[in-house]
Amino acid sequence: MVEDCCCDYETVDAINEEVLHPILQELVTLPFFRYFKVKLWCDCPFWPDDGMCRLRDCSVCECPENEFPEPFKKPYSGLSPDSMICQEGKPQATVDRTLDAKVFKGWIETDNPWTYDDETDNVAEKNIISAEMTYVNLQLNPERYTGYTGDSARRIWDSVYKENCPKYPSEEMCQEKKALYKLISGLHSSISVHIAYDYLLDESANLWGHNLPLLYDRVLKYPERVQNLYFTYLFVLRAVTKAADYLEQAEYNTGNPEEDLKTQSLVKQLLYNPKLRSACPLPFDEAKLWQGENGPELKQEIQKQFRNISAIMDCVGCEKCRLWGKLQVLGLGTALKILFSVDGENHLNQSLQLQRNEVIALVNLLNRLSESVNFVHEKGPSIEDVIKQQSSSTVKPVFPI
Repeated sequence: MVEDCCCDYETVDAINEEVLHPILQELVTLPFFRYFKVKLWCDCPFWPDDGMCRLRDCSVCECPENEFPEPFKKPYSGLSPDSMICQEGKPQATVDRTLDAKVFKGWIETDNPWTYDDETDNVAEKNIISAEMTYVNLQLNPERYTGYTGDSARRIWDSVYKENCPKYPSEEMCQEKKALYKLISGLHSSISVHIAYDYLLDESANLWGHNLPLLYDRVLKYPERVQNLYFTYLFVLRAVTKAADYLEQAEYNTGNPEEDLKTQSLVKQLLYNPKLRSACPLPFDEAKLWQGENGPELKQEIQKQFRNISAIMDCVGCEKCRLWGKLQVLGLGTALKILFSVDGENHLNQSLQLQRNEVIALVNLLNRLSESVNFVHEKGPSIEDVIKQQSSSTVKPVFPI
C-alpha cells in the first residue's frame, strides 16, 4: 500500500499503464491543454540575481504579433524589450514560443490562495502582470535535460526544503506537514525522472536518450523518493476525480469543433473510467487532515509555506526549467485548492471556480506524474543490472539537482 493513500503499488501501476497514461498522453497534445500562460521573465523576490548571460542563446524572443491567434491579442500583449532578461542555461534550456493557429477561450479569473502568481488586490497592478505573461506551446517545450546545474539549481531546492518544507523525524512531524513534504519530494522525484528520461547523452552529436544511471542515482536507490512520487501522483489524481463534475461541465472551446469534442470525450474518460473507479475509487482521503483544534491555523501556515515555494519558481535561472516549475507548482496548488480550500475554508458553502490555466496545469502535472510512474515501473526492476552494465560507459553525466 502506498503510505497515507488508499491504493497499493500494483494497482496504481496497472491502472496507470492500462487506463490513465494513454488517456493523458493524448489529452495533453490537444489544443486546450497544449498552451500555458506564464510569466517567464526573471523577478526573484528572495535574493538578487546578476541576470547575466553566461552562455549563448540564453534569452528567448517573443513571437511576432502576427503569430498570435486573434483571441490571444489584448490591448497589450507580449514583453517589452526592456523585459527580455537573459537567463542562465544552455541552448537546451530556452523556451520555444512558436504558436500555431489553434485557440481557446478564457475562463473565470480568480486568484489561487495557494500560489504566488497574480497575488494582488490592485486591478491596475493585475493588468501589468497580465501584460507580462505570454502563451507557450508545451508540446514544443518538453520537460527534459537543460544543463541547469550548480549553485543556482542547488539554491532553489535548498530554499524549498530548508525554509518552507523541512523534513523532521516522523514522530515530530504532524500529518499535514508530512503531506506537504511528500508532495514536494514527489514532484522533485518526477522532475528528476523526466531529466533522466530525455537526457542529452552526447552534445556534439545531439544524441538524446535515457540516462539510467541518473535515474538510479537520483530516484530509484531511495525508496522514500519512489514512495513520494506515487503519493504525489495519487494526491493529484484524487483532486482531478473530486473535481469531476466541474471538469465535465467545463467548456473546452478552442475554435476547433472536432478536437474540442475529442477533448471533452477524453476528459470524461479520465474522470469516469470504470476500471479506475473499481480498482482505486479513493486514491487519497483528504478528510483525515486538518481534524485537530489547530486545523485552521495549521492550514494557513502550510498555505503560506506553499505560496513561498510557488514564489521561489521565479528564482529559477533556466527559462525552460522555470516554465515547468511554475506549471507543476501551479498544478499542485490547484490540487490543494480543490481538496482543501479556496480561501482557507471548506468548500461546503462555496462553489469551485478554477482558472483555465489552473486546469491546464493540473492535467499536465498529472500527465507528468503518470509518465514518471510509468518509467519508474518499467525500469525499476532491472535497474541494478543496467547500472552494472553502464558503470564503464564513456558517458559521464553531471547529475542535475
